[in-house]
Amino acid sequence: MNLAAATNENLAHTSNVLIYSSMAVYTLAFFAHIAEWVFGSRSKVGRTAAALTGDGAAASSAKIQVQVAQKGGATAVLDRPKIITRSAAGSRDVPDGPGAAGGTFKGDLYGRIAVSLTVVAFLVQASGVIARAMSVQRAPWGNMYEFSITFSTVAVAAYLILMALKKNVRWMGLLLVTTVLLDLGIATTVLYTSSDQLVPALHSYWLWIHVSTAIICGAVFYIGAVATLLYLFRDSYESKLANGTEPGSFAQSVLSRLPAAATLDKFSYRINAAVFPLWTFTIIAGAIWAGDAWGRYWGWDPKEVWSFITWVAYACYLHARATAGWKGRKAAYLALIAFGCWLFNYYGVNIFVTGKHSYAGV
Repeated sequence: MNLAAATNENLAHTSNVLIYSSMAVYTLAFFAHIAEWVFGSRSKVGRTAAALTGDGAAASSAKIQVQVAQKGGATAVLDRPKIITRSAAGSRDVPDGPGAAGGTFKGDLYGRIAVSLTVVAFLVQASGVIARAMSVQRAPWGNMYEFSITFSTVAVAAYLILMALKKNVRWMGLLLVTTVLLDLGIATTVLYTSSDQLVPALHSYWLWIHVSTAIICGAVFYIGAVATLLYLFRDSYESKLANGTEPGSFAQSVLSRLPAAATLDKFSYRINAAVFPLWTFTIIAGAIWAGDAWGRYWGWDPKEVWSFITWVAYACYLHARATAGWKGRKAAYLALIAFGCWLFNYYGVNIFVTGKHSYAGV
């Protein structure tokens, strides 16, 4: 074995160690998020949000007077915690809950620890992806294993960027970390492929352009899908309150702390709308690459077909958002169907369907 081969093998081993290490840190972040929700659900802010939601405008105009013991037995009157309302015109005027942030001091502390651990895990995982790229001396997405570890890295990066932009998205942290752990678990057990070079058709600069944009789109579509799913739960919770029905204990302790349904709906729409043009470019870039590699721009390959189906599904969702009678839950179902098409294009087509996009086993 020559020196270059030995170096590449060591880098591949280092990449595997880093990926497994990131999984360990993500697991710690998972438990920290669990602790955040458990302790935060008992917060005065959370109880206030639930009270405001149930009591309506009369409660929203009242102040919460709290007797606080201070030095010398003096007391002070505190205003109720500020809860922002972002409901759309014509929708239920329900205050945004405090989210995963803003609970008790202990709950908020665990939340900050969870985010810090997520940052550390992201840096370790990104290092593993870079080490994988160095071991094969190419873009680290030549097979499903490499695509998976890169996809989850970009998804976490998108979440952390939103956090850095001061967006209140910490309520997404638990679902995100759980999904990343599942993704890495499947990647390291079922989808793992040893470092190897690509087939000749993939030796192109379009690999960097086409596949990287596909990964970014998938990661952002995932963020939108999480918000859409939580919107459906929160909307059902708000409907029960509007009808005078008493929600269950899970809804009162968890769903009451999510942002308002209208806020989640707008967030998912803006996320999906923002990345849709990039998905369009991804399909066009793939067609151009196919023309260079195979001499035709479109050949009804399963991956090409499902990429187009995904595009149509998201186009229908965006159109439904602008169509009377299709906003809200109906549009949300379309968004989840569209993301399901993307997932099938990622897993189903590669595993169960044979085509020109089947490389390196999986």
